[in-house]
Amino acid sequence: MTKAQLVDQVAKQIRPKLTKRDCAMVVNGFLEAVKDALARGEHIEIRGFGTLKVRQRGPRQARNPRTGEAVTVPARDVPVFKPSKKLRNRVAARRSGGDAAAG
Repeated sequence: MTKAQLVDQVAKQIRPKLTKRDCAMVVNGFLEAVKDALARGEHIEIRGFGTLKVRQRGPRQARNPRTGEAVTVPARDVPVFKPSKKLRNRVAARRSGGDAAAG
């Protein structure tokens, strides 16, 4: 799903209260707030959806695929998403043929 498709879905959920343009501003504002919080190292918990946070990935040894030479990859911060139990169950219900709206 693209951001434009996400805006369309949000607009369908809350019309006629907000225009599609207003929904785009809300989605963009939300995504910017998430990016800013993660850049500051904060974590975001959205109940029923999941948690976004920054985790430090340690240094590791890798190989240059062209030469086979060993290379050290330095430690770095990476964003991670952990889905809530409710979201995991909803996705699992889709695969098992259950009611995807449940949960």
